[in-house]
Amino acid sequence: MNSQPNGTTPILCAHLLRMVDQKLVDLLGSLVRSQWDLQTVAPLWKVRDVAAHVLDTALRKLSMVRDSCYVETVTIRSPQDVVALVNRLNAEGVTVYRRLSPPILTEMMKSACEQSARFHESLDPFAPATFNVSWAGEEKSLNWFDTARELTERWHHQQQIRLATNRPGIMTPDLYHPVLDCFVRGLPYVYRDVDTPVGTALLLEISGECGGQWFLSRGTTRWDFVSPPAKAVASRVTIPQALAWRVFTKGIVRVSARRQIAVDRNRHLGQKVLDLIAIVA
Repeated sequence: MNSQPNGTTPILCAHLLRMVDQKLVDLLGSLVRSQWDLQTVAPLWKVRDVAAHVLDTALRKLSMVRDSCYVETVTIRSPQDVVALVNRLNAEGVTVYRRLSPPILTEMMKSACEQSARFHESLDPFAPATFNVSWAGEEKSLNWFDTARELTERWHHQQQIRLATNRPGIMTPDLYHPVLDCFVRGLPYVYRDVDTPVGTALLLEISGECGGQWFLSRGTTRWDFVSPPAKAVASRVTIPQALAWRVFTKGIVRVSARRQIAVDRNRHLGQKVLDLIAIVA
């Protein structure tokens, strides 16, 4: 068992992609036709749209990163440019793949998932990734973080389908905890402009067997994850595990989220956690 504090060690999870993807393929194969048109917590997407998006992003990444196939030149000058590009590509992909019948989309998903899993398993986790994890404020990322980000994408989109179709979620420690740990890695970037005395500490606790505790402390130049501090934390935030993924992926409005989390002591400092969005678009 890893004895290091949460948030401080690489998330080596390439082997988990196969497990999450197999659950997705099984889930899609079990849906009746009417369920493909159910609304999800993503306002613009029904179940078929979410499935189309997962297929599109898997194929798109294989094409660009594995096969070095780029069909257009894009100039990125700001974070807003990244968001605009991702939104456009997502919309284009969904427009195409949502037209597929459920059997065809599911069969294509099997192939895409197998190739994607094999590709991520082949990567050196400590080599530079092709794409940085922008929502964590990184200009350069290592493959392990990009692969963990991929796990969060495939986990939370499948969770959207499960929620819409009233299926049990994938709430197991082996699959959900790494997702939460990856999401939370964006907190130092969220708190980058919060000016407090050096040593000020915050505790984020995600309650439930899949959660854990993350201690964030203000250093001399930035916030970072640390071991539990000897002195009392300035703020303690508790989020139920069933809610956490929705908070970090824009799956619930902030007003509703605030009513379901607990913030002790410095509320202004603690509620900043709700500003963490661990997706690009």
